[in-house]
Amino acid sequence: MNKRTLGKSLQVSAMGLGCMGMSDFYGPSDEASNFATINRAIELGVNFFDTADMYGPFTNEVLIGRALKSVRSNVIIATKFGNERNPDGSWVGINGKPDYVKRACDASLQRLGVEYIDLYYQHRVDRSVPIEETWGAMSELVAAGKVKYLGISEALPQTIRKAHAVHEITAIQSEWSLWTRNPEVNGVIEVARELGIGFVPYSPLGRGFLTGAIKSIDELDSNDSRRRQPRFAGDNISENLNIVDAIKRIADEKGATLAQIALAWVLNQGSEVVPIPGTRKINRLEENLAAVEINLSSDDMARLNEAAPVGKAKGDRYPDMSTVDA
Repeated sequence: MNKRTLGKSLQVSAMGLGCMGMSDFYGPSDEASNFATINRAIELGVNFFDTADMYGPFTNEVLIGRALKSVRSNVIIATKFGNERNPDGSWVGINGKPDYVKRACDASLQRLGVEYIDLYYQHRVDRSVPIEETWGAMSELVAAGKVKYLGISEALPQTIRKAHAVHEITAIQSEWSLWTRNPEVNGVIEVARELGIGFVPYSPLGRGFLTGAIKSIDELDSNDSRRRQPRFAGDNISENLNIVDAIKRIADEKGATLAQIALAWVLNQGSEVVPIPGTRKINRLEENLAAVEINLSSDDMARLNEAAPVGKAKGDRYPDMSTVDA
């Protein structure tokens, strides 16, 4: 697999693997299948694996640490702090306090079983703490050798600039796909390119919706978090299926799957863009990774942009949008 560079020097595979769903939010999973999927990703050239302390909570980092132990020197592990949860899964809140930053990092290092974290993200911005204080603590983690590179997730340009002034940001992680085009209009893509920051789109397949596999929330597990997300509810999902239909027409012409076209659209946004679609299945992993071989012409891109323009998707991304766009 080809490599792409995040920031000035962090080289990663052109597509990473989002591991959240292996432990949380999308219903029950099987550890053996998760390990097999991770191993297959490595075989296919993926070296960029994304987790967070709140996934599980905590168990996803343990899983990733165990799965990657034998290849640690050859992979890039990204994890996050800031969404604080109790061991029983209940929510505490968003925490960007400097002392918490350091405690969270030490706990992640222990769960992952590693001496350093390659890419450490602030998962969500704590509006009660000046960003300079949070990033001051994160900078100290780099100085101590516990972290190599720093990132931020779901932040707006003014916050990004303030954080970057304290310590260089290597990657911005935000949701970006054919049904979530916020980064194109809120200035985040623009500021990332201006400052030389890489961009890591999470949920580039719209939480599976853009694959065409979900027609109703009734098809989802009772514990699946998508049942509570407005885009999957009521009339919204019916309206949003129009986006899927438009992608399918182009996919059929290309002899590709919907997922591959949706991912190719993201990959085509620039060499600094590295999507991290998540999956627990080897066949889906292989399907997703094949998207790096798909060439979309300017006409293809124009048709996709016309079919799924900014604001086309109906419904908010989350039931509570107060924790994003900070």
